[in-house]
This record gives sequence, structure tokens and C-alpha cells, in this order.
Amino acid sequence: MRCFKFIFGGIAALALAFPLSSQAQTLDITSLINQTAPFSIAKYNRQIEGLWPQARAKGVSRSTFDRAFAGMTPDPSVLKKASKQPEFTTPPWHYINKRVSEKRIGNGLEKLGEYSALLDQIEARYGVDRYVVVAIWGMESSYGFILNDTSIVKPVIQSLSTLAFYSRSKRRKKFGRRQLLAALQILEARDTTPERMLGSWAGAMGHTQFIPTTYLAYAVDFDGDGRRDIWDNVADALGSTAHYLKKSGWQTGQTWGYEVKLPRGFNYGLTGRKNSRTLREWQKLGLARVSAKTFPRPSDKAWLVTMAGARGPAFLMLRNFRSILRYNNANSYALAVGHLADRLRGGDPFVQPWPEGDRLLGKDRRKDLQKLLRARGYNISAIDGKIGPKTRKAIRAFQSQVGLVPDGFATKALLDRLRQSS
Repeated sequence: MRCFKFIFGGIAALALAFPLSSQAQTLDITSLINQTAPFSIAKYNRQIEGLWPQARAKGVSRSTFDRAFAGMTPDPSVLKKASKQPEFTTPPWHYINKRVSEKRIGNGLEKLGEYSALLDQIEARYGVDRYVVVAIWGMESSYGFILNDTSIVKPVIQSLSTLAFYSRSKRRKKFGRRQLLAALQILEARDTTPERMLGSWAGAMGHTQFIPTTYLAYAVDFDGDGRRDIWDNVADALGSTAHYLKKSGWQTGQTWGYEVKLPRGFNYGLTGRKNSRTLREWQKLGLARVSAKTFPRPSDKAWLVTMAGARGPAFLMLRNFRSILRYNNANSYALAVGHLADRLRGGDPFVQPWPEGDRLLGKDRRKDLQKLLRARGYNISAIDGKIGPKTRKAIRAFQSQVGLVPDGFATKALLDRLRQSS
């Protein structure tokens, strides 16, 4: 559903076709704040009025439109938050450990008991594992606990109009406008009110954080009361989540993936979705489940993910992992959801510890890494600070050359080694 990072920690049940990069530029917050109020509000109101023809074409009435924007002003904090998306900027072990905490597990177990009958109905209708549905609920809004916290949630119309009118990123601006029009359609349908339509900085809404276009496409009136209410109705929120996962290809009765052990001397060039193969084929390459467990369906296809190189845990990801990624297109997010679901089911922590002593690189240092690799003759097509396939291949080649495990993992220690050898 997306690849936007929204505020709550998974925050987004989205069907975004593009990622909202944490590196994208945003408006100069200080200049926006320092604009004189009459000029700023006048400009904002002109842009609102300019949106009216498109809203009308979407079936939005003038009364709904005016009520949605009544007393509205831009929110500069939205633009600041847009530049910080934790699943793309935080080390995976910090991101996952914070979100799969003992408190969140305990609260989740309470919710599983409280809503047992509802979850029975949701599983029967959609075939989606209750533990995954509840894990997404926990990731997105701490089981609804944050929805009334005004320091976190924001009026969706305000957030989306700020993105649509003030973001420097054309992609964010287009996203904001599209979602803003969809939000107005939701208000026109009387599923909620402008006052209750609260969500993240990017407009992700309700208990399980649907962005407006995803809401229009996948939200359901699970309890049959005539409204699709994901803000105040847990049945509609969890039912909508299961419906979205089912439409995203969820395979009933299957899991999201497995933690595995890699053999000595493993070729880390085999990581990534392009190298998918059956679990049986992975076993022939020497991979095995941790704790001497077996694969229940060796014919299932999977791809290998090593989010922290050779010293961290490794995972074979199945089709259901891709369904979770549709919710939020970040491996850290999807792994946190899968792991939280397993812990709620009674599963154990990961066997292989994370390399928490490793220091990861910010964008500027990743650019330095690429420059040094290119200077040594490795094929680096762009100095952009993104560790893509070519950069990982170059890292592995350098690691092999200097006697390191060639896992393609970019750390400060690796950058220091490159500088020393240069």
C-alpha cells in the first residue's frame, strides 16, 4: 500500500505505487512560519478555492467542501515530519525492538482476548491470520491508544492540504492533492466528520491507518451499520485491514517467512527478490530454519533478506510478506509486523542477535562510500547515497579483496576501511 513513511511507526495502510523518499526536499519551515499571517492565509485560501472544480467533479458538494476547510490553516510541522521516515532512516534492530516491545506484546494479547469473537468472524470471512491483523493494529496506532492524542494525530484535511500546496517535492504535492480529494469524498459519504477525520502527517487514518484512496478502495462496513468507520469502530477497522491484505494476495494458512541459518561461505549475492527459489532449493544451498525446525511446505517460493549483513539474522520471505509490504513498503516495517504476530502467537524472539554495535551511514557518508568505491574502479553509476544492487555488488567485491565477509552491508567500519586502504 505504500512506501510512504508515516508517523506512528508503521503508519499506513496504503496502496501507494511510489515511495515517499526520506531524502526528498521539503519546504523551508522557517520561511513558511515567518510569512505574515494575512499573506499566508490568503494564499492558502486561494489554493483551496482552486481545488473546488476538481472536488466538484469527484461528487463533493459545496457544503461538504466548505465545512472541511472551515477555519483551516497550513501546518508547517507536516513538512518537517515528511523528511523523517523511521523505517527508512533507523537501524532495523532499533526500529523492530522498539515496536515489538514487551508492552506492545502484552497489550496485543489483551486485545486478542477482548476481540476474540470479532477476530473469529474476520478470519472466517477473509482467511487472514488474526495475529497479523492485530499486529498491524498495534504497529499503526498502538491498538488505538494514540488516536485521541492531539500531540500525535492531526486533522487529515489540514495535513494533506499542506502537502498538496506547500511541498517542494512534485511527487509529494501530487500525492497530497490526490489524497485530499479522496478525503473530501469520504466526508461527502458521511462516514465520518472533519473533526473526527484525524490521522498522520501524510493522511493515514484510523486504528489501522488507511490513506484516503486506500480507504475508498478497501475499507468495509464490517458490522453492517451503514458506515465504514475506521476511526471509532474497531470491527470496521480490523475488517478493512483483513480485506486489504486479502486483496493484496494473502495466502490463508501460511506464514510470512522464516528465520534461517546460512552456511559458512554463503554467497550474499543471492539475496533479494530477484533470486527467489523454492524452500527446497534453498535447503540444497545449505540454508536451514533456526532451532532445527523444518519447512512445512518445501515447494513454497521465498527470497532471502539480510537486513544487517552477515552478523545479523537472516530471513526467507514468503508471499504473505509481500502482502504486508503492500501495507507499508519497508522491510523493517513488514518484518516488525510478522515478528509481532509471531510473538502474539506465542513464538520466540529471533535466535540470531542483531549487530547493535554497528554504526550505519547517513546519506552523506553513503555518498562518500560510493565515491571511494568508484575511485577504486568499481561500477558505481550514481553518487546518490542509495545502497542499491550495484553499490552492494561493489561493496562485496571490495570486502572479498580485503578479506572481509562479502555481505554487501554498508557500515562506518567499512567506510573507515575504505578510507584507510585508499
